Amino acid sequence: MEKFRNLYRITSTRLQKWDYGWNASYFVTICTHNRVCWFGRVESGKMNLSRLGSVAHKLWIEIPEHFPFVILSDFVIMPNHVHGIITIDKQQHNVEAQNIAPLRTTDTSPITCQRSGLPKNKFGPQSKNLASIVRGYKTGVTKYAHINDPGFRWQSLYYDVIIRDNGSFERIRNYIRNNPMNWRQDEFHRKQNNNVPGP
Repeated sequence: MEKFRNLYRITSTRLQKWDYGWNASYFVTICTHNRVCWFGRVESGKMNLSRLGSVAHKLWIEIPEHFPFVILSDFVIMPNHVHGIITIDKQQHNVEAQNIAPLRTTDTSPITCQRSGLPKNKFGPQSKNLASIVRGYKTGVTKYAHINDPGFRWQSLYYDVIIRDNGSFERIRNYIRNNPMNWRQDEFHRKQNNNVPGP
């Protein structure tokens, strides 16, 4: 762990040489602060969403309305975290396409990645990239929560995995789909805060 101003800080989980504005599919996990189960509970292998969980679900589906270069795949709202696959595809949706290296025309996979050495996202590190998508989503949920569920907070960081091949894509899809059924064995279940808010 590194120090900043003589205090310990968490090292970034991002890959240092990867531009998160490049076309690729990402497996994203966003957790609530202290793993508090704000979004509902798992009963009989199925997720029963709380009011805030329903809002988190709705706002995830609406991500492409705010970021038209995003394609959503499988996702799940769990009691204290969200898992989802986000694909950035700026060619497909014609967002500043002239500044993005083209996808290979023979590759129809949704997870074609732009490699290091290709043009950088001209909008810089804080715009039209994975961080801005996650930040926008978290902000939307937080705005609702501040009015209706005071005390709600996200964990400051989020986790991501760059999905590099179709086999990984399918394994992650299955993991997301089976997450409620496997909740008892999930690391987020073991780390959950049992001070569960009301409905």
